[in-house]
Amino acid sequence: DGFMRKDEQVRIQYAAKYAGIENAYKKWKGEVLGLTRTNALDKKKSYETEFQKRVNANPQWKTQHGNLLADISSAYAELRPYGFARDYFNEIISKIELFTIAAQLNSLVTAYEKAGEQGYNQRLAQVKEFLPEFYKEYSMPVDKKVFEAMMALYVKDQEKHNVSSQLKEKLMMVAGDFEKLSDNIYEETDIHSETVTMGRLNQTAADMVSFIKNNPTVRLYNDILKTYQVQVQGRLNEIQARINSLQRSYMQAQMEVFKEKKFYPDANSTLRITYGNVKGYEARDAVKFDYYTYLDGVMEKYKAGDYEFDVPGKLRELYKNKDYGQYAAKGKLPVCFIAANHTTGGNSGSPALDANGNLIGINFDRVWEGTMSDINYDPSICRNIMVDIRYILFIIDKYAGATRLINEMKLVPAKKKGA
Repeated sequence: DGFMRKDEQVRIQYAAKYAGIENAYKKWKGEVLGLTRTNALDKKKSYETEFQKRVNANPQWKTQHGNLLADISSAYAELRPYGFARDYFNEIISKIELFTIAAQLNSLVTAYEKAGEQGYNQRLAQVKEFLPEFYKEYSMPVDKKVFEAMMALYVKDQEKHNVSSQLKEKLMMVAGDFEKLSDNIYEETDIHSETVTMGRLNQTAADMVSFIKNNPTVRLYNDILKTYQVQVQGRLNEIQARINSLQRSYMQAQMEVFKEKKFYPDANSTLRITYGNVKGYEARDAVKFDYYTYLDGVMEKYKAGDYEFDVPGKLRELYKNKDYGQYAAKGKLPVCFIAANHTTGGNSGSPALDANGNLIGINFDRVWEGTMSDINYDPSICRNIMVDIRYILFIIDKYAGATRLINEMKLVPAKKKGA
């Protein structure tokens, strides 16, 4: 964020990446807030206590399911260090962009060793297509700082045998100083330079493969990859397979033990419809949110030149003149509304229909405290957020001037209550 605020080019390069990370982080914080607010953990413990009580009271169930919860708990405890190692590996490989370049170059070696020059040339065409687009969104100073921060977590926050031996050796050479480690890593290689790397790709296959194999960054990347595969991946998959089997048994047991309970069907890969009511919610004590927002709120957040809260001049002018056309409601322009629909990741863009089947909005998010709905849906605070169709039409019509699109639609006026 600091780099983005100081440099417009960096802001453009990293806006989407930053937003993705920030969105995930905020979601996790919201999940914790929601789970705490609804006492989800206590409810879960109470549910499991009742399950175990019923199982113990039935000799057949006790024989079949008596150790299920204990076995699941034990398996998750066993999984924990491997889960940490997996998460750190996935994060550094995907977020440190120097490793993205290393992975692309390393794929040329793999192709060459597998299928000779023919395989190399086929892969080379793909790499040459990928890298120029990648470099457009790449800043070495930013990536270098990310490397420094993430490697500190990778090394310090997990069991030592899950950390790359090459990385540990390099770290020892700088007395554990991650800033110096980052300086050395980025100074000893030039693959972060688009000009140098793209020029080097014109070498012969044999020369390029030799260079890649001896490149310190690629070698470090491969050692991190090998460490994960040898120390973590196999054991992780083994424990996860056991957990999956236990969870299937637990689901079957719940359906036997809790005959009075309705269980969600497995709706993966199916067309799903969710329903709810438009209404606000109480996030916490003395903090209540209404079910509607208006353009007034957008303007209240307006901050000229800010990459998040700037507002285009034409929209400001329309607001100033209250030029909302047919899309206003009592002199104000609706922007978003919330409802108690149970939505999840992937629902962005889903149409929101009223009871008569009319399109009234487009779903795009969940309220912060309600992001835990994937884990514990609670209608008291779980709300999905939709952009009001009137605001969409206003942007198309009054802001963008695309009246031809409006003319192709059938606009249905809102029905009054009792009509």
